[in-house]
Amino acid sequence: MKMIEAIIKPFKLDEVKDALLEIGVHGMTVTEVKGFGRQKGSKETYRGAEYTTDFVPKVKVEVFAADNQVARVIEAITRSAKTGSVGDGKIFVSDLGSVVRIRTGETGESAL
Repeated sequence: MKMIEAIIKPFKLDEVKDALLEIGVHGMTVTEVKGFGRQKGSKETYRGAEYTTDFVPKVKVEVFAADNQVARVIEAITRSAKTGSVGDGKIFVSDLGSVVRIRTGETGESAL
């Protein structure tokens, strides 16, 4: 089992959600986050005053998947989140030790 975390541009969230639903992923967690990478924030002008935004707003999507689904999940996220410009985001894949469904007590892949 794996935990797949994707940091994406906020306006791409609906496309990513739809792409994941198409491949049979029916659960995800979404969090609004801020950060920076190579983009290093931006300078903007508001009412004549220039200010620097150190952190860029992003969305973090977390998906938990069986090992045999991971490649399809990564491909769906990559295809739907890509704009071709700086700041499209990153995908992180981590091993997941165990999962427990609270309602039923199921464990492992059946709890996903």
